[in-house]
Amino acid sequence: MKLFKTFRLDTANHLLWRNGDRVPLAPKAFDVLAYLVEHAGRLVTQDEILEALWPETYVNPEVLRKYILEIRKVLGDRPNNPEFVETVPKRGYRFVAPVLEESEAEPPVAAMSPAIEEPSKEESVGPATVRSGQESSTSKYRLWKLAVLPVLVVLAAAAIAGQHFRAARNRADATSLKDTSIVVLPFADIGAAKDQEYFSDGLAEQLINDLAKISGLKVVGRSSAFQFKGRNEDLRDVGRKLGVANVLEGSVRRDGNHVRITAELIKTNDGFQLWSQTYDREIKDIFGVEDEIALAATEALRVKLLGGNGRPVALNPRSSNPEAYQVYMQAQYFSGRGQSKEELGKALAYSDRAIKLDEKFASAWALRSSVQNEMAEYGLIDPAEGYRKARADAERAIALDPALASAYLALANTQIDYDWDWDAANISLTKAASLEPGNVEVLRLRSHLSRILGNLDEATRLYEQVVALDPLRPNSYSGLEYLFYVGGRYEDARAALQKALDLNPRATYVHLTMGEALIVEGKPQQALAEIEKEPIEWAKLTGQALAYHALGREQDSNAALESLIEKYGSAGAFQIAQVYAYRGESDRSLEWLDRAYKQRDPGMTEISTDPLLKNLRHGQRYAEFLKKLRLST
Repeated sequence: MKLFKTFRLDTANHLLWRNGDRVPLAPKAFDVLAYLVEHAGRLVTQDEILEALWPETYVNPEVLRKYILEIRKVLGDRPNNPEFVETVPKRGYRFVAPVLEESEAEPPVAAMSPAIEEPSKEESVGPATVRSGQESSTSKYRLWKLAVLPVLVVLAAAAIAGQHFRAARNRADATSLKDTSIVVLPFADIGAAKDQEYFSDGLAEQLINDLAKISGLKVVGRSSAFQFKGRNEDLRDVGRKLGVANVLEGSVRRDGNHVRITAELIKTNDGFQLWSQTYDREIKDIFGVEDEIALAATEALRVKLLGGNGRPVALNPRSSNPEAYQVYMQAQYFSGRGQSKEELGKALAYSDRAIKLDEKFASAWALRSSVQNEMAEYGLIDPAEGYRKARADAERAIALDPALASAYLALANTQIDYDWDWDAANISLTKAASLEPGNVEVLRLRSHLSRILGNLDEATRLYEQVVALDPLRPNSYSGLEYLFYVGGRYEDARAALQKALDLNPRATYVHLTMGEALIVEGKPQQALAEIEKEPIEWAKLTGQALAYHALGREQDSNAALESLIEKYGSAGAFQIAQVYAYRGESDRSLEWLDRAYKQRDPGMTEISTDPLLKNLRHGQRYAEFLKKLRLST
């Protein structure tokens, strides 16, 4: 045990304490600190530290600088007036604080925790792929925190991945690459101005899309990967939560017209660094360099993680106009931030500008199509006009680049939500899946189409793959919950509901779906209690109208239904039809279904599988709706 000022360094258990409180520190950063403390007062060179902690393995010196920065942050140290770690320019580092051995100091006042802590249930939300034996196979967990990684290096490292290793390795567990799963964590903007977030996020998102093209590689979806943005979480926990064996992470630092991009590929079970690289470029060169780095990274991962199996990856062409590409990444940034009118409006404006700067930029056309699909779906723009423009943009993107998966995905969205052209949508999704077999959004939409067509087993199988690739997104579990409900698997629906709420206690629509399942099960009192927790008003009113009727409280049911019609009659036609159908008022239900059909209400895609429409299923008018929606012959 080493003591310095208010800190206690437990080298046996790899723990750092301050005044009896445990201080989080990534394992490899701990190793660096422990080495400096062990040699306190002596100047240790950069090469000495690298050789001691990464024997017989090439490591970019930038990585060491990253850990020094992390140590200073944890200790509250200042580089210009150091109390702990002094930097000697061009020579190395010196630990300057007085260090005492445990025997020379008072015994600890707080009980020490075990070296390995069991994760809470909230933390273990994703499928675990690392067995406990694997977790303890090495005495030093090589885990690091994502926020301090150098950004662009992640891509370039792959190009010369084979050169990043020396022939001999002492650790047998460091050579195992059989688990072909990976997450690309959000790249950190570590520049002083902090104005490159759109670029660092876009870079990570582009890598996710590129890696999704590699057949046989499990690539975590953007939503779950970006849950770790700005969080100091060690990679062992990241691997456990996401069910992956490898992490790709990096950072971007901009200083005037100069940009430094760094990246690392790390194993999550022991923190072993598979490769790392740093790129220094001028701003005017940066967008062309991204292609070079991304292609190198994806090819290296294909070779390293798949043993050379799978097809070589062909990246979609970027814009040759740096300004157009920069604006496109800003559009992509706002598109991924949420579903509000403000965010989507900015995404639309930036994609418009990118297209004006480069009319042959296929990805910008595809992104604008996707944004307009979303805005039409949420009623933020006129649906007919929005979907018409979305279709035209997607078709334009495909004409410019027939190998662009995002364009086929956007087109399929329009074909499902507005055209109700299931055959065309299936063709588009099949093409998208062939181009990016690991794209979680393609799987999600394929499941949706299967559900519409009544293929519940297929829809559920596909959505279980969605959950595996996007395990930290609440919507993954709420989507699975709905499939279980429609399929009559109520216990499974409740389990999925709980997982969604564990991730987001304010998750929308999950309480409504669970309430509807309880109503169908014949448990109206429990259903009402569940529905009262629903945060979205129209969803709560729909559920209340259903539950009150099931309880025989017709006056309350009527009041909820009247409020639903008054407030949401134009946008909630399908939900109103659901209530009337469940209450046995078939004529009124069919009237509202007709209105929903004329308005192209997205809810109409559920007509063939919705349990609440059971009372309509044997009627002629219902059969006519199925024919009009091409859901029956």
